[in-house]
Amino acid sequence: MSAIQVTGLSKAYGFYRIFEEMSFSISSGACFALFGPNGAGKTTLLRILATLQTPSGGQFTIFGQDGVAEKDSVRAILMLIAHGSHLYEELSATENLQFALALRGLKPEPSHVKRALDQTGIGAYGNLKIRQFSAGMKKRLALAKAILAEPKLLLLDEPYNALDDGGVAITNQLIQDTMTGGGTVIMTTHDRTKAAQIATEGAILQAGHLQLLSPEQLQAHVLS
Repeated sequence: MSAIQVTGLSKAYGFYRIFEEMSFSISSGACFALFGPNGAGKTTLLRILATLQTPSGGQFTIFGQDGVAEKDSVRAILMLIAHGSHLYEELSATENLQFALALRGLKPEPSHVKRALDQTGIGAYGNLKIRQFSAGMKKRLALAKAILAEPKLLLLDEPYNALDDGGVAITNQLIQDTMTGGGTVIMTTHDRTKAAQIATEGAILQAGHLQLLSPEQLQAHVLS
């Protein structure tokens, strides 16, 4: 079953075309790694799939729901972890999680919040304000949010940035848990080695076009 179906997708800003006529599908339970040079449009594609930007043309569905016409329904089943922390600096880690989950209509038990913080290695800092967090700790808190939300589609923009080896292991475990639960993960990354450890599908976005990778290419890091 295809979790994501993209047909003829295009994005342009005025006369500048980011990509055009892009078509591909991603299976349910897959981790799709998207490679490509800076400025190729990887983050733009993620933001379109997250319904934060509107495509210039084409269409896409996420678990059978139209990504343009049914934005609210699509947003309820996905989560984007982007470069920015999207956290409130004057709130504690626990308060940030409670607030973020409340926006999704969820009210996790305090024990579940504590467990998610422990799983991401920041359980001892639950009452610490975010302004005192390092970049790596903020990334771990974003992972804790995803653990609690359990999205069907998890979008990760350069997930390994600012993370040590322990953070990478936590990220890959979250990806694996999402896949095992029947969800789908799409990640943009420049780290081909780390991606090969967890990705099941992949492609290169370059010069406005998408080149799908075979499993052998993905594992062998043959990306050109």
